[in-house]
Amino acid sequence: MQWTYHASKKPTADFVSDWLDAGTALVITEDLEKAGRLKEVEFKDEFDTIWTKKELKKLLTEVEEEPQDVTVFFDGGFQKEQRVAGIGAAIYYRQGKKHWRIRTNLRLEQFESNNEAEYAAFYEAVRQMEELGVHHQSCLFKGDSLVVLNQLSGEWPCMEENLNKWLDRIEAKLEKLKIIPVYKPISRKENQEADRLATLALQGEVIFSKLEIAELKES
Repeated sequence: MQWTYHASKKPTADFVSDWLDAGTALVITEDLEKAGRLKEVEFKDEFDTIWTKKELKKLLTEVEEEPQDVTVFFDGGFQKEQRVAGIGAAIYYRQGKKHWRIRTNLRLEQFESNNEAEYAAFYEAVRQMEELGVHHQSCLFKGDSLVVLNQLSGEWPCMEENLNKWLDRIEAKLEKLKIIPVYKPISRKENQEADRLATLALQGEVIFSKLEIAELKES
């Protein structure tokens, strides 16, 4: 948020804060108002949209029951001889005052590589997010595939035609949902949950579950 600080009988000064969640920004704004030091304020989101305090409060009320604070774990496995892929994803999010976890996996055929399986797992996670109603926010994506994460972020080039098709599908879906992806590589050990889901899919055990949990996983 950006605000103008007003001190009695002294010049005003403009300040811009670090990125804050909207609720925290409103609390800080109201504290400054109570102190009588806030002359004017505006809020800017990650899409460069400007909000007044009144507009932001209305927005928070409207999205209170929509999925927020989304973290995704994804993984893919591949059996070369059979050209079969197993993909898995775990999605953690907050909705209102409750925290939820979705686990899902799929067994897919006619795949060419483990990297393609990883891309398919990422895409399936985004598709599940669309069904949940996730939109217009930053979301954290965690996986142990440096190829997929670095190609999606633009750090590495993608030369394989079949992988480029997956990349284009993912980017189109993220753009449609107005999701800003944040990519975080993790170790295979940290990705055990999604890895296990992918392995079970390869073994023919298909899973879909939604569970209320005590709290979200740490970022």
